[in-house]
This record gives sequence, structure tokens and C-alpha cells, in this order.
Amino acid sequence: MRSSTARPTFMFVHGGSSNARAWTPLRNELALRGHRSYAVDLPGHGDPAAGPATYHRQTQDRTALAGETSPMDGVTLADNVRHVVGVLRRLAGHGPVVLVGNSLGGVTLTAVVNAAPDLVHRVVYLSALCLADPAQLTEAWDVVDENLLDAAVAPIAVPYEVPGGDPGVVRLDWRRAHTDPEIFAALKAAIMADAPDHLFRHFLDGLDADENHGVMEPGALIRPEAWRRVPHTYVRLSADHSLTPAVQDYMIRAADALTPDAPFEVRTLPTSHVGYVSRPELFAELLAGLV
Repeated sequence: MRSSTARPTFMFVHGGSSNARAWTPLRNELALRGHRSYAVDLPGHGDPAAGPATYHRQTQDRTALAGETSPMDGVTLADNVRHVVGVLRRLAGHGPVVLVGNSLGGVTLTAVVNAAPDLVHRVVYLSALCLADPAQLTEAWDVVDENLLDAAVAPIAVPYEVPGGDPGVVRLDWRRAHTDPEIFAALKAAIMADAPDHLFRHFLDGLDADENHGVMEPGALIRPEAWRRVPHTYVRLSADHSLTPAVQDYMIRAADALTPDAPFEVRTLPTSHVGYVSRPELFAELLAGLV
């Protein structure tokens, strides 16, 4: 596929608690430049998923929300890979595919490259997790992480108390930010500081309540034999307060140390963690330039 002269299709993989809708601004910008794109909902996410109904009620019962079954129960990294590879095979019938992801979506990007390198024309990490060393799954990272996200989400965390429920599921009550100015300000500073308030409110409304962090497993680690076969780009986001530049650079160094003969192509954009929502024209221009 990488030898094709056809214009590539961009395929987008969302981050944690997100879904395909988050990519709409960037996909619109790419369309204006004549590029095809497809945004995937990972299993348990977005429109196909039956999320907790309590989350969408105007007056929430947090006890009921804590006890409602999650669509993320039992969802594994292998499920993500099967779904993405299935879509990739269909898209590849029309030409090369550039696989792009953000945040937690990066673990799925790497696992897909491991599984099906011949289907991926290029893989692009937009301030996304990229894991090269098994120790990154089990030990503290040797980097100063001054992210704002951990503290910002603590007040909206909802214990997942379904009997027999998946211990990897994390439930967040994003809608609580609409009624608490301090929570709103903290989340905005962590995720989308470079956007007006109304745009961040729209973004919050589009998020899913649940995510399964069980996808952080050995299958997400770079396999050098596949990694070397796929051109890979890391887009650093220099104003990111969720996955900070220091952490991004740490992951780039670890990946490059694993395959020094196949280092990342590194670019930098001056945006927040989800700058593709608030400043999509910058990302469209960068992606179009890569192909």
C-alpha cells in the first residue's frame, strides 16, 4: 500500500472517554483541502455504545450512576485492534491509509501497527501514548510530570460499583463541570486552555462517561520488526497540560532508543491536548503536508 500514488485517507482514533465526534472540526478542515478521512468509534464508545443512561439525565443520581453497567466492561486492547484493522482493510481498498490518534488512543495505534503494518501507510501520534519499554506499564516513569489533568478529574470521578464489573473501567462525570465553575476551569486548563469557554462546553458534552484503562497492557508495546516498516511521526503539542511536553519527549526518546535506525519524525504545534478541536486548521495543514 505504501507504494501507491493515490491520495491517502486519514483514519482517526480517539483518546480516552472520547469518540469519533471529536474529530469533526479536523475532518472538516481536511475536506476543504480535498482529503478523505474516517473517524472510528472504538468498542464501547460513541454512537454505537449503550452508555450509562443515568449519565444523560438532567438530574443525576450519583449512586445510580456508580451502579450502572458500563459498555466498556470487558473491552480489551485486542477488541480495539480487531475493530480498527477491520476498518483499515476496507479503507485500504481505496488507497493508502494514514492512521492518526490522540492521547490514550496511541496504545491502539501501536497495537494496530504491530498487527497489520502492511495496512498502514504512516502512523501519526498527536500527543498520544507511545510505549516502548515493559517498565512503562509497571513502574514510575523517569520524568517530571506536571500535568494538570490528574487533579482536575479527581472531583468528577465516580466509583464503578457494578458487582463483577471490570476493574479497568474508569467512570467520569464530565457534565458536573457545567454546574461547578471551579471544576470547569480546572478541566479547561488541563485539556483545552487555548479555546473559548463555549467550545469547551460543547467538547465536554460530546465525551463518554467511561473508559477501560485495561488497554494499557503488553500488546501496546512497540514491536521493532513491525515498527521499522511503518513511517511514524510524533506531533508534540507544546501547550499540552494533560500529556505534558516533558512526557511526550520521554516517550519519543524511549521509542527512538528501541529502534535507533527508525526514529520518529517529530513535529511541534503550539496547542492544548485537544488542539485539533480548537485549532483544526493547524493540524490539517500539518497532516496534509505529511502526505
